Amino acid sequence: MMFRLKDWMTGVASVLGCVFYCAAFAQGNASDAHSAGAERIKQGEYLFRAADCAACHAEPGGTKLTGGRAFTLPFGSIFAVNITPDKKTGIGDYTDEEWLKMLRSGVGRGGKHLYPVMPYTAYTLMSDEDALAIKAYLFSLHPEHAAPPRNQLSFPFNQRWSMIFWNWLNNPDKRFKPVSGKSAEWNRGAYLTEALGHCSQCHTPRTLTYGLSSKAYAGTVQMGWRAYNLTSDPNHGLGGWTDEQLKSYLATGKASGKGPASGPMAEAVEHGLRYMTPEDITAIVVYLRSLAPIAEGPVVQSSLKVQDKTQTETESRGQMLFVQACAGCHLPDGRGRQSEWAALAGAHSLSDPEALNLIQVLREGTSLETAQGRVFMPGFTKTYTAEELAAIATYVTAHFGGSNVAVKPSVFKN
Repeated sequence: MMFRLKDWMTGVASVLGCVFYCAAFAQGNASDAHSAGAERIKQGEYLFRAADCAACHAEPGGTKLTGGRAFTLPFGSIFAVNITPDKKTGIGDYTDEEWLKMLRSGVGRGGKHLYPVMPYTAYTLMSDEDALAIKAYLFSLHPEHAAPPRNQLSFPFNQRWSMIFWNWLNNPDKRFKPVSGKSAEWNRGAYLTEALGHCSQCHTPRTLTYGLSSKAYAGTVQMGWRAYNLTSDPNHGLGGWTDEQLKSYLATGKASGKGPASGPMAEAVEHGLRYMTPEDITAIVVYLRSLAPIAEGPVVQSSLKVQDKTQTETESRGQMLFVQACAGCHLPDGRGRQSEWAALAGAHSLSDPEALNLIQVLREGTSLETAQGRVFMPGFTKTYTAEELAAIATYVTAHFGGSNVAVKPSVFKN
């Protein structure tokens, strides 16, 4: 009897030991899975920043990714969509397969074709792992129920099915492959620039079909802002920049002797580039250095020296207004008071014969969140007349940029 009881107790002990072991093993697996999931979300957040998603999808004037920003094009307006995991107005019902198809083919759930203001022709280069890590991060956010405004496009551009033919012509629909013979750093920079950063989408001229031309990174105008030449050309592109100037500009939005970022480039720095590691910033610089030179676009300023020449009547008036309204922050020599974010001398935008970015800043203002807080310049169309702003712009481009630009008051109206 005692023998059977002993055997029974031994069996019970063995079963309980197995149960406790399995429970501990399962708990350990659950912990490992949670850790892996958290790590994937963290990686997805970094890639989300590198892809500059918030610059387009953040609500106007806010931080929630509910969309609503308008992109005004020659044939109408397209509004950014909600990319929070809300199931009705956001991306909450996307499967992994649907997500990959949307990023690569520009086709959303239900076969709905996207317009190429969404840079899927660049995101198509992303790996499965990176694309799904971004999805994991977005799905970890709080769902926000917010439907963006309806697109306002004229016929035939409001027919989404027509994008089938556009994709045939302009979407490579292929993944990035490292180039043999190039360093790991160069390939990393190429991937960050071409796939995630989608830099070509702004800095490459468009064809008649709105696809990218063969003049990669030669610079172009997008929605009223000039995206400058990024090739290695010394007179029009980045050939005259030092590595340190480029790294500083990408990571902080300013570079000594080159002026600050503004407009869409300031947004790219604020929402994406400033979060990237020094190693990734360096990799981007390495890749940009390899771009073949293309001699197009405004000539880069060669020095910080202001131009000393006989002034026109408009320039004289502009100088007087500049001293009264602008020199307090920018200083008479254009070096900026206390901060290089206020520097004018050396800025590429001031040697632009059309003064496009200067006009946009004077009209709309610009801002940038930095490690020292937000720096901004307000628009001045409500403070100064169109004639006064034209005089200021004419003086600034002549004095700091050496450009003979007669900016017309009409660009500050409407």
